[in-house]
Amino acid sequence: MPEPRYHVVLVRPDIAGNTGNVGRSCMALGCRLHLVHPLGYRITDANLKRAGMDYWPLLDLKEHDDVDSWLATLPEGAAVFLMSTKGLQDFSAQEVPPGAFLVFGSESAGLPEAVFQAFPGRARRIPMDERARSLNLSSSVAMALGSLTLK
Repeated sequence: MPEPRYHVVLVRPDIAGNTGNVGRSCMALGCRLHLVHPLGYRITDANLKRAGMDYWPLLDLKEHDDVDSWLATLPEGAAVFLMSTKGLQDFSAQEVPPGAFLVFGSESAGLPEAVFQAFPGRARRIPMDERARSLNLSSSVAMALGSLTLK
């Protein structure tokens, strides 16, 4: 399998359909998907498969038991961007190099504090109306990957 264009990391995702959509986007755009357990569903969930369509078997997928085991797999000096509504800086495709890791938290809780502590100053937010609490996880991933692959 060729080197991925980008890495998408979902930390403790809750909703199978969102993960299926993200997996479909990753496969279509040449990105690797990392799933950091625990998941809020089983990887065999029908909703995941329906959203991922027949692309799921073609997906470059890595699963990690927990945050610590994922962190241990990161290459030294990896470019990591935490995609979060807690980010003080807006996401900019221009600052993201090929092969970077885009890290997204769960739909219900976002990213764990340990991830923010591991990458201080690396949180980025998708600019949106301040009245909005957040965007859908799979929509956020698609927006970020779209901006990267179109730059």
